[in-house]
Amino acid sequence: QVQLVESGGGLVQAGGSLRLSCAASGRTSNTYTMGWFRQAPGKEREFVASIAWSGSNTHADSVKGRFTISRDNAKNTVYLQMNSLKPDDTAVYYCAAGSTFIQITEATLVGYWGQGTQVTVSS
Repeated sequence: QVQLVESGGGLVQAGGSLRLSCAASGRTSNTYTMGWFRQAPGKEREFVASIAWSGSNTHADSVKGRFTISRDNAKNTVYLQMNSLKPDDTAVYYCAAGSTFIQITEATLVGYWGQGTQVTVSS
């Protein structure tokens, strides 16, 4: 089993920045690919960003140029740097992990989920 624990969420004004962290523990050999999804009230969970053990990564079009995913393999931790935040970015952000070599761009590819951390962007 893998446990994922997120931190770093909070309230920020539009245009501000936040950095989310997600630490993995347990059978971390199953976290070849890690990523972030988000879910706003009344909406489906959506892909935000994904990164492989190698550092290869991909981001959703809606966050490209504003959000950056990175990881520290020695710490089994993935980060999401969020800049130029907008009210539309308000959501619960979930850390995700998968044991395949495929970027986890869809929820069906995710093997493990974190508990989520709230990000609220005020206008």
